[in-house]
Amino acid sequence: MSTDGDAAEETVFVRTYTLTRGRTRPRHLLDVDTVLEAGPGRPGPGQVEECEEILALCGEHRRSVAELAGRLGRPVTAAKIIVSDLLDAHALVISITDAYATSDADADERPSPHLLAALAAGLKRKWPDAVTYAQAG
Repeated sequence: MSTDGDAAEETVFVRTYTLTRGRTRPRHLLDVDTVLEAGPGRPGPGQVEECEEILALCGEHRRSVAELAGRLGRPVTAAKIIVSDLLDAHALVISITDAYATSDADADERPSPHLLAALAAGLKRKWPDAVTYAQAG
């Protein structure tokens, strides 16, 4: 019985673990369909090589978290953690440019859940110590 497959699987797992520095959750609220684009910042020293790859991809045009994970060949959770680091460095920004685009000018324009999540993430990033209040429904 060969253990080559087991060794390769373990190597990928260990690499992903070191890639995320052992973290299992991103600091930002990100969905697989969250769209990102390059921002004005740069990642800090010691960032993983995948950061540069993500920045190059998002520099070409906007990309979703799922697309980035697929292009990196990494689990979505690992991609979210790296993207979260890049959001902290302002090297990536969440794209919300077409949130109100609609084909019917008279349609009821309410913010999409994606826009609200992006807004909440941005506010939390700006004021991480702020207390959030939920209205009782």
